[in-house]
Amino acid sequence: MEGAGAAAVKSEKIWMNGSLVPYADARVHVLTHALHYSTAVFEGLRCYETPKGPAIFRLDEHIERLFNSAKIYSMKVPYSPEEIKAAISETIKANKFTECYIRPLIYYGLGGMGLTVPEHGTEASVSCWEWKTGESAAGKTTGARCKVSSWTRIDGRAQPVKAKAASNYANAVLARMEAHRDGYDEAIMLNGAGKVAEASAANIFVKRRGAIITPPLSSGVLEGITRDSIMRIIRDDGGEVLEHDLDREDLYTADEIFMVGTAAEVKSVTELDGVNISSGSLGATTKRLQELYTKAVTGADERYLGWLTYL
Repeated sequence: MEGAGAAAVKSEKIWMNGSLVPYADARVHVLTHALHYSTAVFEGLRCYETPKGPAIFRLDEHIERLFNSAKIYSMKVPYSPEEIKAAISETIKANKFTECYIRPLIYYGLGGMGLTVPEHGTEASVSCWEWKTGESAAGKTTGARCKVSSWTRIDGRAQPVKAKAASNYANAVLARMEAHRDGYDEAIMLNGAGKVAEASAANIFVKRRGAIITPPLSSGVLEGITRDSIMRIIRDDGGEVLEHDLDREDLYTADEIFMVGTAAEVKSVTELDGVNISSGSLGATTKRLQELYTKAVTGADERYLGWLTYL
């Protein structure tokens, strides 16, 4: 899940179509197909500093999802998964980053306008920018103030929600802009059936009556890799997490609400539509998961070393 706007986007080198180019030269033509029709898929990954050196968190799973997203959009990717992984490593090293956010992008480029995609116009890039652990937006330490968005989460019958596609994020942008305009940090979106889906750029978990619950994939949420990680961590810590539909009222009466995603990591929701959650402070479960997740991504928990790819 995304939320990378909180970090300063700047680096020395960006990988484009097989070569590293200076930051200022990483350009596309104004008639690039993806710019007009949102024909692009992407991923958001993070590299963390660990005692054994920089390591990318769950690289294989992110690249698998990237290529699955491309497959859904019938993109003929001109590079193999291993080549994209190598490009990611090369880009991080070229920028001398020890911790950063990583954005691989596959898109239809120049080669014709209109809804028919260019036959040989698929391009790829890898960007990264420095982002230290803990530099996420509101919610990590003070709790985020959220609102239920008036915008409905897109339906999988209209667009493939399991693809991490640029087009899907236009929906999220509308929700985020509305939340900020109304004085909130983040939006929580309902699906077409009125059930809780996700935040504009993060998956949602609720602790209610002692149970930790997250909306199922059938609710129209992105199959988040951080979501999967947190579910595994909860169970390994002796807890239980359930996947079933949540109503809006379940949010207001929750003991705790937290959001998870690559950019968000684990963030608390302490206010929703003016209603205090967890007495307006971070709950014990959220704090515990923040600690466990940080240990997992930084190599401090040996159980999850398999999730790390060292540079």
